[in-house]
Amino acid sequence: CNRDEAVRARVVAEQKFASKDYVSARKFAIKAQQLFPDLENIAQMIAVLDVHVAAQTKLTSTDEKDWYGILQIEPTADDASVKKQYRKLALFLHPDKNKSVGAESAFKLIGEALQVLSDKSKRVIYDAKRNKSHNRVNGNLSSSSSSSSSSTTTAFCSSTKVFVNNQVSSPPIQAAVHLFTFWTVCT
Repeated sequence: CNRDEAVRARVVAEQKFASKDYVSARKFAIKAQQLFPDLENIAQMIAVLDVHVAAQTKLTSTDEKDWYGILQIEPTADDASVKKQYRKLALFLHPDKNKSVGAESAFKLIGEALQVLSDKSKRVIYDAKRNKSHNRVNGNLSSSSSSSSSSTTTAFCSSTKVFVNNQVSSPPIQAAVHLFTFWTVCT
């Protein structure tokens, strides 16, 4: 009985994958695995879906893929760790060994991630873009030019309100000063 339910869940996961709804496809694949852990190729399918879900995550400012997420490593990983994780995923996702739907494209994605993260110059550029995007998401100011930075920070603090990029926000001044410790000017 559980096997039949697991097979149905896997079929739904494949349908969701075909419609590019990778998050839902992953949920159904995990459900299938929970229902019947010995279901054929379900672990491989989940690995493929993990790569596709990570590939959907984009850096907000550059529309670039999250290469660290695709390889399932931390941004602080060294070159040896990047290559080791690539080899592990490549063996698991190679289309000759993994017959799951989307295995070939997942294999190509981890190859692209390796190209970016194993080349020092490409990785530095990517990390800079990633950090800039991460700072914007967290509400930090980017200091790309000193004139724009100083114009926004000179009007940053007042006695009752905080100004960021000429927009009023209401968090306490102490919290805002903590976020902007380098170029903050309070009057």
